[in-house]
Amino acid sequence: MARETYTASEAAQRLGISLDTLRRWDRDGRITVERDSRNRRVVPVSEVERLRAGDGGHTISARNHLVGTVSEVKVDGLMAQVEILVTEPARIVALVTRDAIEELGLKRGESATAIVKSTSVMVER
Repeated sequence: MARETYTASEAAQRLGISLDTLRRWDRDGRITVERDSRNRRVVPVSEVERLRAGDGGHTISARNHLVGTVSEVKVDGLMAQVEILVTEPARIVALVTRDAIEELGLKRGESATAIVKSTSVMVER
């Protein structure tokens, strides 16, 4: 049987927003949420899909998406460093968790996008 709802945390993660933003969107009527038997917010899968359809394929809200190729991945304990050669004559280096490297499946030669937002660099695939 297909899943019909996400928890508020799961929905926020899939939308690339914080849980506080999801709550604010709920209050503002920007997202339709339901309540479960314990009065917790649950978000219909269709609602998450509706909101993701309008984001141009990106799940993270940021203006600077730099597409490039992973040139190096260094893993040391819980942390990892990923280097991306972007199409512009530049390289981006991000420090991320080992779990993030494994979850994204980052390996040398793979395509990846560096997302620059404020003082943070995030990586997506």
